[in-house]
Amino acid sequence: MNKAELITKMAEKSGLTKKDTETALRGFIESVTEALENKEKVQLVGFGTFETRERAAREGRNPRTKEAIIIPASIAPVFKPGKELKEKVNK
Repeated sequence: MNKAELITKMAEKSGLTKKDTETALRGFIESVTEALENKEKVQLVGFGTFETRERAAREGRNPRTKEAIIIPASIAPVFKPGKELKEKVNK
């Protein structure tokens, strides 16, 4: 499902127009992104949690030359699904 299909599906379920639904979705994405940039956790009970995790620097290999390289430390966004979401997906 791509973004346009998601907006259509959300509009059908919510009764909002596609334009209003797109605005709401954009607002949701921007809000979660801002929270993650500030290293905050976003918990949606029953759905899941958006958070960040620090990845340590590590050694890797260039697959073409087999040369060892250092991969720098970074912060990665992570989604951890909630119990209800897991149960619905696995039923």
